[in-house]
Amino acid sequence: MGGNGTDLGAFMTSRAARSIIRGQEVHAGYSEVMSSWISRLQGRFVVFDGPDGSGKSTQFRRFSSWLKSSNLSVTELREPGGTPIGERIREVLLDVAHEEMTITCEMLLYMASRAQIVEEVVRPALERGDLVLADRFISSTHAYQGSGGGLSKDAIDHVGKVAVGDLMPDLTVIFDVDQDTAARRLNPLLDRMERKGAVFHSRVREGYLDLARREPDRVVVIDARPGEDIVFESLLDTLRERLGQTPGVVRNSGAQKPRVAPSSQGSS
Repeated sequence: MGGNGTDLGAFMTSRAARSIIRGQEVHAGYSEVMSSWISRLQGRFVVFDGPDGSGKSTQFRRFSSWLKSSNLSVTELREPGGTPIGERIREVLLDVAHEEMTITCEMLLYMASRAQIVEEVVRPALERGDLVLADRFISSTHAYQGSGGGLSKDAIDHVGKVAVGDLMPDLTVIFDVDQDTAARRLNPLLDRMERKGAVFHSRVREGYLDLARREPDRVVVIDARPGEDIVFESLLDTLRERLGQTPGVVRNSGAQKPRVAPSSQGSS
């Protein structure tokens, strides 16, 4: 009886040891997968975009912090703004006192801010090998001044070519949300663009979705209606699939998804 107990104890100890070793191997394999796809973001240009109230800025801040904790060099941009000149342009664009601003003037001001930030910030950051992470880019102009304001795609593309040349994002992530959800998330102190009304913002949302349909290789849509944690999981999955795949590696190889710490922050 004592001998059997000793054998059983040895077996259980051995089994526990094997389990620990397997767990360590899984964790090591997962860490390798994660570090591999994150490292592939170096020197990339990624844009977060979407209607006001979609939660894109919340996801932007969270994703940037997550990458920095993984020791990836990140250059953050916001549009309009991001440079001393751009910030002055931003003040003019969003000031509620400028209700008379024409849609053409609005588009040109956004492009002027963009031209400055591309030369002053984006190109040098990409040359350093940083991930450039932008809160809005030309996709916003197509949605707001194009679909929302009535300017043609050709006009926006033409001015955009002058403003940024051939520098376009590797991927634009559109955070899509219905109007009721967006309205609940917005700060009650609306800026000039946010005050344009329900019909305008409905056209803006459709403009984003149309852009994704036209350019599926460069633009991806994420459902931003669920809670912040769920949207963040979806974001990581999407970026890993679109930008983090190593050639020849089979997807769904059994690696676990990243565990995301719950957050109590709201979306904006």
